[in-house]
Amino acid sequence: MKTDDLINMLSTNVEPVDRGQLRRSLGLAVALGAGGALVAALLTLGVRPDLHEPGALAFLGLKLAFSAGVVLMASLLLTRLARPGGERRTRPVLALLPFAAIVLLAGLSLAYAPSTHWEAMIVGDMWLECLVSIPIIAIVPFAVIVWTVRRLAAPTDLARTGAFAGLAAGGVSAMGYALHCMDDSLPFIALWYGGTIILCTVAGALLGPRLLRW
Repeated sequence: MKTDDLINMLSTNVEPVDRGQLRRSLGLAVALGAGGALVAALLTLGVRPDLHEPGALAFLGLKLAFSAGVVLMASLLLTRLARPGGERRTRPVLALLPFAAIVLLAGLSLAYAPSTHWEAMIVGDMWLECLVSIPIIAIVPFAVIVWTVRRLAAPTDLARTGAFAGLAAGGVSAMGYALHCMDDSLPFIALWYGGTIILCTVAGALLGPRLLRW
C-alpha cells in the first residue's frame, strides 16, 4: 500500500471531536459526587434540627455559596487541566477567589466582635467533627471525578489535575456537611471549611500522579 493510499484510508469517515464531552462528563461526575456526599452526610450525620429558623437558613446559604463557589471554580479549571497541555491555559489563582471572599468576611466579623469572643467564633464546638468529616465524605466524589478524568482525558500535569479533583471533591463534601453543621460563625467557616477543603486539595495533588498515570 502506498503512503497516499494509507493517508486517504485513515482520513476517511473521520468523525468530528465532541469538544463538549469532557465538560459534560465532568459536570455529571461532580453532580454524582455531590449527590453521594449529600447522601453520606444525611445518613451518617443527619440534618441540623434548627433549619426552620431564618438565621440558620441564612448561614446555611452562606456555607453552600462558599462551597459551591469552590466547586464551580475547581470544575472550570479541571476541565482545562484534564486535556493534554491544559496547564498552560489554566490560571490556578482563580480557585482562590471563594477563599479570599470568605476570609475577608471572617476578618470583618472578627473586627466587629469583642476580642473575648474570638476564640469561640474561630474554634466553635464542632471543629474536630468538621476536620474529620469533610475529608472522609470527599472520598467518594474524588473517586468519581478521578475515574471520569482517567476514562475521558489524558492530563499531562497529574499532580495539579489531582489537586483540582481534590478541590472539587472537598467542595461538594463541604456542601453535604453544611446541612449538619451547627457552627455558623464566619471565622469558623473560613478556617475549618476552608482548611479541610485545602487538605482535600493537598491529598489530591499527592494521589494524582498515581491515580491518573496513563
